[in-house]
Amino acid sequence: MSVLIIAACGVLLTGGGVAAATNARVGGAPAARGTGAAPATGGAVRFTAYTNDDLPGATVVLTGVIGDFGAAVSVLPNGTIDPEHTSELNLALTKGSFRILIGPLHAKLVQAFTHFKPNPRTCSGHVAVTGAAPVVAGSGTGAYKGISGNFKLAITVNEVDGQSSCHNGASVLLAQALFIAGSGTVSFG
Repeated sequence: MSVLIIAACGVLLTGGGVAAATNARVGGAPAARGTGAAPATGGAVRFTAYTNDDLPGATVVLTGVIGDFGAAVSVLPNGTIDPEHTSELNLALTKGSFRILIGPLHAKLVQAFTHFKPNPRTCSGHVAVTGAAPVVAGSGTGAYKGISGNFKLAITVNEVDGQSSCHNGASVLLAQALFIAGSGTVSFG
């Protein structure tokens, strides 16, 4: 299994760890805890998460009917860290938190990497998958209490591997950019 698969999945879903999930930090400083209420009925939301390395951390930005930001961590339904990324992604935002079901989309990413073939001259490549990521019922806190809905997300990974490892199947990751983007519709109450 490629080091990239492990790194990409770790970056994507491990987020900033438990501390980030409970004390959202953006840019190294604690994120302000907002007191704003959720929209009365809901509507369209754009979702973006990004990272530029294989360290465990991702920044999440939501726009539209939810205007918020924070960190993400892969968790099991009981709230413990999910190192296999098979379940949920907790979004620890400044006005509260909620979870989305990310396991099936992660499985598609792992499957896509089984066919990953970097450019033999540059040892660089690209993988992308799309899928549904529904809001986990009952997971909302703060301004997101009572949230429901669904996102359609795309995960895109671009990477450059080391030349010496590129041709023998044992990837050594030199650089990567990982983006999760998409949109959805949420409601409250």
